[in-house]
Amino acid sequence: MQDKVSLGVRRIAAAIPPRAGVGLKAEHYRTVLETRPDIGFFEVHAENYMGAGGPPHRFLGDIRAQYPLSLHGVGLSIGSHERLNGEHLGRLKDLIARYEPGLFSEHLAWSTHEGAFFNDLLPVPYTAETLTRVCDHIDEVQTSLGRQMLLENPSTYIAFAESVYPEPDFIAEVARRTGCGLLLDVNNVYVAATNQQWDPLAYIAAFPLRQVEEIHLAGHAREADGFERPLLIDTHDRPVEEIVWDLYACVIGQTGPLPTLIEWDAKVPAWHVLMAEAERADHILGAQVPEVRRHAASR
Repeated sequence: MQDKVSLGVRRIAAAIPPRAGVGLKAEHYRTVLETRPDIGFFEVHAENYMGAGGPPHRFLGDIRAQYPLSLHGVGLSIGSHERLNGEHLGRLKDLIARYEPGLFSEHLAWSTHEGAFFNDLLPVPYTAETLTRVCDHIDEVQTSLGRQMLLENPSTYIAFAESVYPEPDFIAEVARRTGCGLLLDVNNVYVAATNQQWDPLAYIAAFPLRQVEEIHLAGHAREADGFERPLLIDTHDRPVEEIVWDLYACVIGQTGPLPTLIEWDAKVPAWHVLMAEAERADHILGAQVPEVRRHAASR
């Protein structure tokens, strides 16, 4: 299969610095506009802004005028057996034209079946059939948008017996066939590695790091399964754990500085708590690039 980037899919110049950013929440709209924090970028979930207007668009427009923006989709259902929803893809295209985000990303997951939408990101088996389907869907998205998308590695809790590819190999092959970029969620790596008894460092060593253009960091909850083994839940409702920070530093040591998002989607904290997480990521990035060091020193 030919590299789709050479067939008309353009890679957008990121326009997002290799610094830490945070997910933009309604609770923080006014704080951001009134205090103009020194933050690298903001990221929003595309589906939260697919309406025609209203206060969310007014605030996002004002913030976008001052900061770089990354757009993160949660509803395309890239891994679905069914066709992509053309109306959803059209709304996404309009949103991208409206806000011109530096990066657009989606998940290696599915969430729709026979007209029903499941409010979850469900896993796919890593088979040749799935590979073809996922690549076809990414080709359709990139062709429709006229730009590259990033694909995020999932947080998983079980493995499919029929899988024939290790996850990093599957993702690498998707990127090779479609020309898409990758979003490496380091928390997802640790969650899946713990739940399925992988070695997270071996996963990172096998992952196609050269294709990574953005990183996500988030918190997770610790529980136990029916056999009293550790079970991690990707909750996005608390600070990043120390082990995830260590894995992140390992990744950045290999890739160099990359735009890094702090995801905190539930139990949203006060702004200063979220900002402190971003500052910690900037500190790690600052060990790699003078520009980030200058920003950190000015705080």
